[in-house]
Amino acid sequence: MTYRLEKICHKDGIWSLDMSKEKLIIFDTTLRDGEQSPGAAMTAEEKLCIAKALEKMKVDIIEAGFPISSEGDFAAVQGIARAIKDSVICGLARANKADIERAGEALKDANASRIHTFIATSPLHMREKLLLTPDQVFEQAVDAVKLARNFTDDIEFSPEDAGRSDLEFLCRIIEGVIDAGATTINIPDTVGYNLPEQYGNTIRQLIEKVPNSHKAIFSTHCHNDLGLAVANSLAGVMNGARQVECSINGLGERAGNAALEEIVMAVRTRQDLFPCDVDLDATQIMACSRLVSATTGFAVQPNKAIVGANAFAHESGIHQDGVLKSRETYEIMKAEDVGLSSNKLVLGKLSGRSAFKDRLEKLNITLESEAELNSTFRRFKDLADKKSEIFDEDIQALLSDFKMEETFGEAVKLVSVKACSETGEMPESRITLMVEEEEKTASSQGSGLVDATFKAIEQIMTSGATLQLYSVSNVTEGTDSQGEVAVRLEKGGRIVNGHGSDTDIVIASAKAYVNALNRLFNPNERIHPQTYEGV
Repeated sequence: MTYRLEKICHKDGIWSLDMSKEKLIIFDTTLRDGEQSPGAAMTAEEKLCIAKALEKMKVDIIEAGFPISSEGDFAAVQGIARAIKDSVICGLARANKADIERAGEALKDANASRIHTFIATSPLHMREKLLLTPDQVFEQAVDAVKLARNFTDDIEFSPEDAGRSDLEFLCRIIEGVIDAGATTINIPDTVGYNLPEQYGNTIRQLIEKVPNSHKAIFSTHCHNDLGLAVANSLAGVMNGARQVECSINGLGERAGNAALEEIVMAVRTRQDLFPCDVDLDATQIMACSRLVSATTGFAVQPNKAIVGANAFAHESGIHQDGVLKSRETYEIMKAEDVGLSSNKLVLGKLSGRSAFKDRLEKLNITLESEAELNSTFRRFKDLADKKSEIFDEDIQALLSDFKMEETFGEAVKLVSVKACSETGEMPESRITLMVEEEEKTASSQGSGLVDATFKAIEQIMTSGATLQLYSVSNVTEGTDSQGEVAVRLEKGGRIVNGHGSDTDIVIASAKAYVNALNRLFNPNERIHPQTYEGV
């Protein structure tokens, strides 16, 4: 089973598809496996927003979630299935009746759907986790695929921990599930154990040894525990895989998954070596990266390939001179290819409501009502009073704060912050919060203004949560830039991320901490998917 490209080569700054090459299918799992990053749980509204951005980027398959994991995740998958028309929507299910029926129900309104079912196949997992014999695992896998066929013709099967599984058993179970109706066979390196040559060889041998392998597309799903997720995925592609499972920014469980942007641009940049190509709109990569980062609170490190702040920066004088003479001397791709352009002033304090609305539309930001637009516009005006130049990134940060408040509510509201720091004196912060319609004020000292602010908030809230992460990044350039703060809190095994932005970093920090507390106290916050197994 192969897919041929319709139209790609880079000529005169334009990508066009090479009809002589097979298509490499991009399977995005940001909303499922990416969400298994501790603290990255997303609401249904947030997942839908990211799904729309992935659809705009022309991602082939969107794994929307794990429907049986919670009512919230079921609703998210169902909502995405109803809203997205141009991408296949996939739901994950363990190889059992309840999971598969739940996935089928969530996906029933999709324009195109896929059920992704899995069961562990490594001796370690079968013996220690499943408590099943290989024959029992084989039978359960085949039965699961047959059941899934009642809901869709597009069935993907994954032998979990394939990277540590016996090759002969893998061949047996893959042959069985293909006979049962599986159309895609995914080979997960679940714990990131494999090396590129080893993983690529596994893909090649499976395709060669499984008698009916030609009836299915083989896929890669690699984790980054040894920093080899992308390398392993590309090795799989070079050995016959024609689908890659990946995520925006490499988001995922533990060290993450293979990064979508790195896979796509590696294949496009090295068309002299790859026998396949992608037809994804790569100019949307940067926008998707920023959206996922803002939604999850997971900042992209500056030296991250493709989407990091330094990815197209040249500090060395020799490099700068070379690029000025000929870009190709030190750049193997153009920043514009991934949607990166210089920050452009788009709006200012004199900009009107119509101009603001028009900019939101160009940024692929949709507001549900005129009331939301009005509220957001007021926030924009407040920001414009603080900084004279408003960039796209400022607007995205502004909207991220607004959406979080709308989604999680504000049982706790930040009313005011008064912070003072003086050389030789202990910094002190005075915080006023609105808690269930009652104003409460507390003051505290700390090792710094942020520390004092968090202690003052805790004096009021006494949440008992542990601060696991605090990070700050600038939204744009300049000393008047908004600062984005991410805060991660843990309590009783539950992990939440808070997000806040402001031109004053202490206020941004207070916003982020309060936002995290609202998530922590929200009874409707979905159960973290890591309570369930996955590939």
